[in-house]
Amino acid sequence: MNQSRPKPTHSDVRYGPRTRNTLDFWEVPGDGASPLALYIHGGGFVGGSKDGIETSVLRELLGAGIAVAAMNYTFVTERRIPAAHHDGRRALQFLRSNADVWGIDKASVGAFGGSAGAQICMYLGYHADMADPRADDPVERESTRLTCVATNGGQTTRDFDWWMEHLPGYDAPHVPPESMFSVEPVSELRALMQDVSALSLVTAGDPPICMSYGMRPDDPVPTNRAEAVGWQVHHVIFGLKFKERMDALGMESHVRYPGEHAGYASNAAFLIEKLTRP
Repeated sequence: MNQSRPKPTHSDVRYGPRTRNTLDFWEVPGDGASPLALYIHGGGFVGGSKDGIETSVLRELLGAGIAVAAMNYTFVTERRIPAAHHDGRRALQFLRSNADVWGIDKASVGAFGGSAGAQICMYLGYHADMADPRADDPVERESTRLTCVATNGGQTTRDFDWWMEHLPGYDAPHVPPESMFSVEPVSELRALMQDVSALSLVTAGDPPICMSYGMRPDDPVPTNRAEAVGWQVHHVIFGLKFKERMDALGMESHVRYPGEHAGYASNAAFLIEKLTRP
C-alpha cells in the first residue's frame, strides 16, 4: 500500500499576522461540504510544527470524507500564553470563513492534537464561543465552537498547584510559570491558568472528547528524572479527572490508555464517528 503523504490542497496559508500563523489544508474531492478536522501539534509551546501530523491519520481521515487542516502557532519564545491559544481561535475562525470556497461544513468541525496542541484543542472545545458578531473583521465573526475533540497526552489544566497535588511524584513546576504565561501583575497568573484550562472551562452542552494516554493510572514513576518529567506532564490522571467532571455534567467523554480502549480503536476512529455519523 502506498503510504506517501498526500499533498495539501493549500500550503502555508496565512491565517493571521504573526510569524507562525500558517496552515495547510487538504480538501475532500467531490461535491458538497465536508466535515473538517483541525490538527494542532505538540511541543511544549516551544517546538513542533504542522508537519507533525501523522500520514496514516491524515489518510484515514481523508478516506472517511473528512477534510483536514494542520496549523502552526506562536511559541512562548516569541509571545507567551495565551498567544498560542488565540492563534488556535484565529485559525479555526479563518477556516470557517473559507467554508464556501474550500467546501467545509461549518457545522461539523473537530480538533485533535497532542500535549500543547491538545491544550489548544480543549481551549477551543470548552471555552464559550469567542465569535464577535460586531467585529469589523469578518473572520472574527465566525464561531469557535467544536463538534468534538480528540487528544493525546493532553493537560486538562495548566494550574501548577493542581499538578503538584495530583501528578505522581510531581513536587515543583518543571519550568518557571513566568516563562510560559504573559501576565502582569503576577498575582493574576492563577486566573490566566484557569482561563486556558479545560477543567475550569467545561460546562454542560460542550462537545464530547476522546483522550489518549501512554500509561496506566497505577504505573510507577520512571526512575530517570528527565523521563519522569515527560511521563508526569502527560499523565492519564489529567484525563481521568476531566472525565469525572464530564460525567458529573452528564456529558460524553472517553479515556484511552494501555489496556483500556474506551470503545474506540484510536482517536481517529472517534473523530470519524463524531464527524460523519448523524
